Amino acid sequence: MLKNEDIICISSIDWDFIWQGHQEIMTRLAREGNRVLFVENTGVRIPGLRDFRRIKNRIINWRKGIHGIRKIEEGLYVYSPLVLPFPYLRIARFINKKLIFSVLFKWLKAVGFSEPIVWAFLPTGLTLDLVDEIEPKLLIYYCIDSFRASSKDARKIKRTEKIMLKRADLVFATSQELFNYCAQYNKKVHYFPFAVNIDNFMRVLDKPNTAPWDIKNIKRPIAGYVGGIHKWIDFDLVRYIAEKNKDVSFVFCGPVQTDVAKVKDLPNVIFLGQKKQSELPFYIKEFDVALIPYKITEYTRNVYPTKLNEYLSLGKSVVSVNLPEIIKFNNEFENIVGVAVSKEAFAEGVSQALSQPTDNDKRHFAMNVAKKNSWSNRIEEMSSLIENMVYKKTKEREKSWKNNISRFYKNTRKRFISATVVVAMGYLLIFHTPLLWFLARPLQIEDIPKKADVIVALGGGVGESGKVGQGYEERVDFAVKLYKKGFAEKIVYSTGYKYIMKEAQVMKALSLDMGVKRKDIILDDTPVNSYQMIIHLRDLIAKNKWRNIILISSPYHMLRLNLLCKEHLKNANIFYVPVEECSFYAKGYPVKLRQIRGILQEYLAILYYKLKDYM
Repeated sequence: MLKNEDIICISSIDWDFIWQGHQEIMTRLAREGNRVLFVENTGVRIPGLRDFRRIKNRIINWRKGIHGIRKIEEGLYVYSPLVLPFPYLRIARFINKKLIFSVLFKWLKAVGFSEPIVWAFLPTGLTLDLVDEIEPKLLIYYCIDSFRASSKDARKIKRTEKIMLKRADLVFATSQELFNYCAQYNKKVHYFPFAVNIDNFMRVLDKPNTAPWDIKNIKRPIAGYVGGIHKWIDFDLVRYIAEKNKDVSFVFCGPVQTDVAKVKDLPNVIFLGQKKQSELPFYIKEFDVALIPYKITEYTRNVYPTKLNEYLSLGKSVVSVNLPEIIKFNNEFENIVGVAVSKEAFAEGVSQALSQPTDNDKRHFAMNVAKKNSWSNRIEEMSSLIENMVYKKTKEREKSWKNNISRFYKNTRKRFISATVVVAMGYLLIFHTPLLWFLARPLQIEDIPKKADVIVALGGGVGESGKVGQGYEERVDFAVKLYKKGFAEKIVYSTGYKYIMKEAQVMKALSLDMGVKRKDIILDDTPVNSYQMIIHLRDLIAKNKWRNIILISSPYHMLRLNLLCKEHLKNANIFYVPVEECSFYAKGYPVKLRQIRGILQEYLAILYYKLKDYM
């Protein structure tokens, strides 16, 4: 038996779902001294309303653990990740990868998982991402379902499943059909149907008077079924055989996962709901005949019914539809199952099984068949294959270490050269071409100045330079030039910025020194950003009844001002006139990093203003 390994199980079901091979295998491996992390189902389709309860349970289980990880027993942990339910959407896969890995790799490091074996039941893109990141000691894919046939959404899994099959070191398949499918892509495929926990079932044989309360008083004989009540059950068949055998009680033990309206009205069809795995033997013990009433579809042709060995472990007669796996099973074990090829034959099979009770020889034969198909035997065989493959891969790594290290340095050198070339080209493109000015062009709006009621010069603050005392001189100089040329009789300086002295006062002092009359200067020294400047200007326009305004700022500030004015100064005629010469944005090569930062900040400011609904 496999021992002392770290195993990550990527499951296709949740831990608290119906007990199946997923939980059975991982529990047994943990009890044999391995450490197991069981990652619950991350989905093969978009969930619907019927999945609400499962989603609710996932959230509850996530809260039970530490970031979704909880300990079940010694060596066995379950991770209940919260993911976006869109398994084939690239952006969702990217986000889910970040969500899961941020938790998973911290946990692996915390508990010291080293070179884990990845045992995957779920062949999605997210599983492949995990394999890429972990680089496992061994990749095992256990193909238990034809996912591509299970639902319309799940058909998209076909591409990633092929990749999984090709990459897997070992592939296990639960049916001959799945074996044949997997063998197209991988030669290391082994046939391992789901088995039975024989001890759990046979322990009830010698316990009299153990009938559960909800089946104890049901009218006999009982034709029973255990497992999920899902869409693969042929309810037309169930109705037919129930109507043909009205003296027989048809009892279904399992969670109802689909519409059962076709048989709900029949008094001899009874649904008992989901039972714990430990309780199932007590129900099967009460069956007089056991049923496998599936539809024959593309999906069920790949199914090996796990319940078959559970029925046989208690010596029950079994009647089934003609599934390929049942026919194969019969060929191997002397036609032990009654196989029906029509609904009439199925009804007759039930009647015959009830009229001819199983004798001791047949009962013992059935129980021995179940023992051969026990989980102990299955896992022992799987373990042997895994151990051999681990040994083989270890030897291969030892032989090829020289090639691996040479390849590593060669690849590192290639990556370094490639990265250097990319960085160099990026540097030349950004700092030695007109690219920045091309990208900044949409920020520029430049009108020809015309006769106006007022010139409004906005202060610089720390502006595009990020430093105080830069920018306002150019705006004052340009405003005074336009004033002296007669474009307007008034100048407004709008800025509430203060560094030692208020910037508006400094701008006024410069204007007076340059010959502007004191009475022609108006200060608005309270606004601290462009939005507030425009709002204050709106009040000044209304108060002074101005109509035409020349607006002065730096060249790449004009688009933001234009968008603000369109929203808040709809009745004013604005001339957007940037300063003639802006030293900060002087074009030359190489382009300065501060210029790149200034233009980027302007685009971000526009985005911020839109989010704040300023414009």
